[in-house]
Amino acid sequence: MTGPVPSRHHDIADDLRRQIATGRIQPGERLRSEADLAGRYKVSTVTLRRALSVLQGEGLVDKIHGKGNFVRLPLRKIMYVGGWGTLDPWTAAEAALRVTVRTTTVQAHGRLATLLNIPAGSPLTEFSCLSLEGASPRGLARIYLPRDLAPVGVLDDESAYGEAATRFAVLGPPPAAVRETVCARPPTPDEASALRISSTVSVLAITRTATDSAGRVVEAALLAFLGDRIDAVFTTHHVIDERQTQG
Repeated sequence: MTGPVPSRHHDIADDLRRQIATGRIQPGERLRSEADLAGRYKVSTVTLRRALSVLQGEGLVDKIHGKGNFVRLPLRKIMYVGGWGTLDPWTAAEAALRVTVRTTTVQAHGRLATLLNIPAGSPLTEFSCLSLEGASPRGLARIYLPRDLAPVGVLDDESAYGEAATRFAVLGPPPAAVRETVCARPPTPDEASALRISSTVSVLAITRTATDSAGRVVEAALLAFLGDRIDAVFTTHHVIDERQTQG
């Protein structure tokens, strides 16, 4: 008996995979348009897209809406250090990350008002930070401070806050407590656009709040990283139970 005949889209995926493995198609290179590839392989665009979805599922190809299909760059990870948001290259040999920072004033809406425990409509300073390796986005952070806590000049390019924002760090004085919630999920439309990924690629999402010694929430941050390009490291500090030291 003979085995099952491979589906046509698997044959196409095998051929493209071989071209990627041999370097005929380079990392970061844009594939020919889906219509051109369908014509070359003499198949329908539906069959061609099935082949590309196989490669996307394997992490070899990224489909970027409105731009096309690209061979994925070699895997390089960055590190997020929990509690302070410091971003570091995964090893000293990796290319340094470049972070762009935009600042603006916005109003607190539903989720932000809840995170910061402030009335809806309260003014906030937003730091929108995008980390890149070359031209490829790696992570996105939107950091929010109540406007009354942002010093005069915080929106200026030379602000000291801007330097901290390039590390995705907690802004302002050291907080008394930092709370972080981590989950893997599909990207929001805004995240997919900023990170140049499809809606099928998972992101590691971190929601961070910082509280001062009086219990006031002084910052809320919404972070999103490419799920396979990030390692998050958290350190646990053991608390001594005072009840065990008594008696």
